[in-house]
Amino acid sequence: MRALVLLPLLAIASPAVAAPDPNLRAAIKADYDRELGQLWDHFHRNPELSFKEVKTAARMAAELRRVPGMQVTERVGGTGVVGVLRNGAGPTVLVRADMDGLPVEEKSGLPNSSRVRQVGADGVENPVMHACGHDVHITALYGTAKRLAAMKDRWAGTVVFVVQPAEERVGGARAMVADGLYTRFPKPEVALAFHVNSQQPAGTVSASEGIQYSSSDSVDITVHGVGAHGASPNTGKDPVYIGSQIVQALQGIVSRERSPLKPAVITVGSFHSGTKHNIISDRADLQVTVRANDEETRAFLLSSIKRVADGVGRLNGLPENKLPEVKVVEGTPTTINDQATARRLNAAMVRDLGAQAFIPFEQMGMGAEDFAAFVEPRHGVKGYYFAVGGTPLATIQAAKNGGPPVPSHHSPIFKIAPEPSVRTGVEAMTVAVIDLLGRGGAAQGSGQ
Repeated sequence: MRALVLLPLLAIASPAVAAPDPNLRAAIKADYDRELGQLWDHFHRNPELSFKEVKTAARMAAELRRVPGMQVTERVGGTGVVGVLRNGAGPTVLVRADMDGLPVEEKSGLPNSSRVRQVGADGVENPVMHACGHDVHITALYGTAKRLAAMKDRWAGTVVFVVQPAEERVGGARAMVADGLYTRFPKPEVALAFHVNSQQPAGTVSASEGIQYSSSDSVDITVHGVGAHGASPNTGKDPVYIGSQIVQALQGIVSRERSPLKPAVITVGSFHSGTKHNIISDRADLQVTVRANDEETRAFLLSSIKRVADGVGRLNGLPENKLPEVKVVEGTPTTINDQATARRLNAAMVRDLGAQAFIPFEQMGMGAEDFAAFVEPRHGVKGYYFAVGGTPLATIQAAKNGGPPVPSHHSPIFKIAPEPSVRTGVEAMTVAVIDLLGRGGAAQGSGQ
């Protein structure tokens, strides 16, 4: 029934371009000065690893409970948090932010650099850093909830706020869905999310009308060998040698078997074997990441990895019970924006943030997002994912002119400008929700 209510709303043409709402911007600036800046600082200093975000989840639940009318549920899909804000009859929109950090030692030089160490879900202790900007995402989600609660005269319906664990392991979204996200809570017609982008100028937003992120699959390859003395390799089967052949052969899948018009990446990120110089081990372990921009290519790459590993094992004379094992341990499909929704909300961004704030979307790499699990076709939920700039334009221009490069995501020196990133994220997300649920169009005031 909700779809029948929402589809006419989504068909409404956006109004002509207008000036950004100064009242909304002023309210967000006041929120940042009063609490959002401190909240971001807290999260940046205290990151937690995937599925271990216990303290982060507790803090987000506490913050959301401060929003008038918010109903909060914890431990959804592990450490996930769900907040439901109702405002009369109308459609439902989901707003999602991911909250996990990465096993990276921060070397950004920031005064609030993380010094946290934590044992992850794999049982290994590592330094932890918000090296992908998820601290921005959850801070902006709370800021959006605060603004929407103050602007109830501008919209009608329900907003579901999702604080998601384990995006970096591309498993948190699926875990929340499996734990009843769409059955225990109001099911949305549209799901929204954003990612801060260090390569994009602060104060800007960008979104595709189609593919936003590539698929990603993590593949483990176990190469079985026969141990021997390093001085007598002929008496064993060297898994390092066999694994090296597999690494080389995998690149042929991309360069010689796949259409050059269909983007694809196979990267071996980890290769471990042996304990000593002169010992041929009986095992090698490879960890591989696989990226594609369509499901056909994705399936081809995964099946080809199995074929190549199997073939190289046979080439080296391994028996049937010793052939390499290939296992897909985690994965997420492509993140594709619903075209009609993206076209409408992109127009809303131009209208309400200003034409200069919206820049053309460009897929800069083959990064992935498990937000896709919320908007798989089987769910019947439309998706809109956008990017928010995180680095001052002057810094980006200086890098293009030969200055220090802008650090990439997942780098130990990753950093963004928190205030414009959080404030733009709050403004853009508030604009998107109100455009979908608004009474008579987008917001015209701050609602204070």
